[in-house]
Amino acid sequence: MELQEELSPADAVLLMSSVPERIGDLVYGLDEARLRYRHGPAFPTLGGLIGHLLESGSKVDGLLRHAHLDGLAAADVRATIDPSHDHELDRPLQEALEDFARVRRRTVDLLHGWGKTEWERTISDPRGGTFTLLEVCQLVTRHEVAHIAQIRNLTALLPDPGDLGPLQSHDVTP
Repeated sequence: MELQEELSPADAVLLMSSVPERIGDLVYGLDEARLRYRHGPAFPTLGGLIGHLLESGSKVDGLLRHAHLDGLAAADVRATIDPSHDHELDRPLQEALEDFARVRRRTVDLLHGWGKTEWERTISDPRGGTFTLLEVCQLVTRHEVAHIAQIRNLTALLPDPGDLGPLQSHDVTP
C-alpha cells in the first residue's frame, strides 16, 4: 500500500494518530510463538517488524518534538524514520504498544497546534537534503502505512498455533 498523493497537515496528523491503534488491532491476542515465527529467511519476524515500527515511531516523535521545542535544525531524518530492522521486541507486546501510543498522543497533540510557519520549518539531513516538517510527517506516514500493510499480510499468513510446535508445560491450561 503506497500513499500516492500529497498529504495535508491534517491528513498526516490523522494517519499518524491512528498508527498505534491499527497495530494493536492487527496483533491483538498473538502469543510469543507467533510473534517469533519467520515465514522464510528473507522475512522479518512479526515481533521484529513491530519492534522496528515502534522504535522508528518513537524516534520520529522525538525528532518532531526537538525540532519544534528546541529548534533542532539538522538531523539524519531518513535514518530516524527507517532505522535498521534488527529490533526484536524486548518487552511484552502490550506494554510496548501502550508506551508507543502514549508517546504518539503527545506528539499528535503538539502537531495539532502547529500553524503554517511551523509546518514549513526545515530540517537539514546530511544525507538527504532539506525537509520541511510537513515533508517529514509525510515520509513518516508513508513508512508507517507500508509497515502496517506488511504486518497485516504477515498476520494473515501465520500458521495455526498448534503448527508452531508443542506447548511448553507452563503454557498448558487444564
